[in-house]
Amino acid sequence: MADESAPRQRRPARRPPEERDDRRVRSAAKAARIAVQEIAALTGRTPDNVVAIERRDDGWCVSVELVETHRIPDSADILAIYEIELDQHGGLAAYRRTDRYLRGRVEGR
Repeated sequence: MADESAPRQRRPARRPPEERDDRRVRSAAKAARIAVQEIAALTGRTPDNVVAIERRDDGWCVSVELVETHRIPDSADILAIYEIELDQHGGLAAYRRTDRYLRGRVEGR
């Protein structure tokens, strides 16, 4: 029979996967959420769409579209695509504006 006066040994609680030592971003959805938060914080603008996402050996590359300048009518808004590079842990490695165009512009013109 166990000695009841001895302190109980506790097993360490299992941490959820996102809190474990290996904190790599494994899903495209999570990488997209992080990229949207980062570009919003950096530009002060609200992102509209994630238009591309690519997994790389060292992290993720996410392209996000946002309105840079609102105009009247809306079809005259100036939109931009920003490319956000995240490291494998979701940290911002780089960002750059890769395109800027009028909302009504058709690709290839």
